[in-house]
Amino acid sequence: MDASLRSVAAEAADGVEVLVLDSSSTPATLEIARRYSDRLHLRLFERRDLPMWHAKTNFGVEIAEASHICWLHQDDIWLPGRAAAVRAWIEAAPDAPLHLAPSAIIDRLGRALGVWRCPLPSNGKLRSAMVIERLLVQNFVAAPAPVFRKDAWLACGGLDEDLWYTADWDIWLKLVASGPVYYHDSITTGFRIHGGSLTVTGSRDVADFANQMRIVRDRHIPQLSDHSKSIERVARASITVNTALAAASAGDLSLLSRAVSEVLRLGPVGIRRYLHDSRIVDRVVPRVRAKLRGAF
Repeated sequence: MDASLRSVAAEAADGVEVLVLDSSSTPATLEIARRYSDRLHLRLFERRDLPMWHAKTNFGVEIAEASHICWLHQDDIWLPGRAAAVRAWIEAAPDAPLHLAPSAIIDRLGRALGVWRCPLPSNGKLRSAMVIERLLVQNFVAAPAPVFRKDAWLACGGLDEDLWYTADWDIWLKLVASGPVYYHDSITTGFRIHGGSLTVTGSRDVADFANQMRIVRDRHIPQLSDHSKSIERVARASITVNTALAAASAGDLSLLSRAVSEVLRLGPVGIRRYLHDSRIVDRVVPRVRAKLRGAF
């Protein structure tokens, strides 16, 4: 939490509102936040009745005063230039429901591990259909990077609180469907990976972990009018790989051979699409580096 707020304080200019929502059983988080009250426009909320991250996020969006919003989990950070970049994005396309961007991947000590890029053309307005096709293969959006319009979020229902793992994937797909998306190939956030992340802790129930992804895929695949069958095959393989990797991180290697087999059955075109849209290399290599450094 301290690193997150410190990174925002280094960037925040006039007009930046920071909402801190705390559901922990101790006052430690709010005590840390109060240290920044002279540098940030802070609004602090102690909400022990909202223990899950998506419930807190929905509440925060509802009460936010700003027209455009981004969120920052307690272990992620802003990088130098973030505030100026976001302001420029909004000024250039104020009506866009969603602005996307890549994010740096950092370890628990804050050291750079790699870059998590979106499989999208660099900079500019994108067709919703194209983004949906690629996003259905894999949630390639690092949570701290996007900026979205508050009214667009509310209009599409916000985060589905029944989705403990894939609620963010679901909301990005809903926002993409609501209007044109802009992609900015600038890295202004740091996404931290560590052994206590939701992917690692939640994946201990492999069946539910896989089901979370299938729910989102099945909910949004009907939006595709063309190539839906080919996209669905690649999306299915991606879910199998994600489940196998999550299980392997918990010590169960039994699903890896099935995952490899399902990817190979996609054929050359499908494999190329999977490798491009899933950003599997961007996501896996930094985790390997973190483990080798002993910082995972």
